[in-house]
Amino acid sequence: MTSTASQIRSFIDLRQWAAGVTVAPAIGDAFLGARAALPLADGPISAGLILLPQGNGTVSALPGEEFIIVEAGAVRIEQAGKRFTLTEGQSLLLRDGATFDWSADADVRLVFMRRSGGPAGDGAIIPVDTGAPLEPSGAPLAELLVGPTPQCRNHGDYKSDDGEYMVGTWDSTPYYRRAMAYRHFELMYLLEGSVTFVDEAGEEGTFHKGDIFLVEQGAQCSWDSQVHVKKVYCIYRPA
Repeated sequence: MTSTASQIRSFIDLRQWAAGVTVAPAIGDAFLGARAALPLADGPISAGLILLPQGNGTVSALPGEEFIIVEAGAVRIEQAGKRFTLTEGQSLLLRDGATFDWSADADVRLVFMRRSGGPAGDGAIIPVDTGAPLEPSGAPLAELLVGPTPQCRNHGDYKSDDGEYMVGTWDSTPYYRRAMAYRHFELMYLLEGSVTFVDEAGEEGTFHKGDIFLVEQGAQCSWDSQVHVKKVYCIYRPA
């Protein structure tokens, strides 16, 4: 489901959305300028597509903290002699103020979720380690669950200084959860399994391994996963 200001805010298939948008040629560096933005409500969160052409560029200071994931292609990002090579499905977190060089041997498509106006960052680059050991984490609220309580695990790669913006990996045994109101934005990339959402308007969307999608702040969605699910997440949850 793709949302506009007149529709119920819900879940968005970002691969499907990105396939239908046009990115204008950049003025200045392509990493910052060659972008198409989702039509989200005004606020600290922006999300969308970055289209990097074959070649290279430099970002002198990133204005905000930003999660990026490769939707297609491959990109190299270098900072202070350290190189991060990302291929499809790989991701990292760029802290506020990050300075880096990028290069690509062919066109690259990146999905991003940026948080603006947060605490000043140190400009670090933090890769998402999907192979890191996962630790037990909290389950959904008991009053929302239908059936057994799932076993959930988590590994956090990054949390902002105010605790509102976070990136990591999570997995869970199957469960069904009734619709709840999302206080947060959550971008997800499925590493394993599948999940079905149904929103308050009855719109249904099922996402599978390899899909990238966003649940918007203010959405009312249920969750139904019939198999083990593992995902990368980027969450903005205001205090």
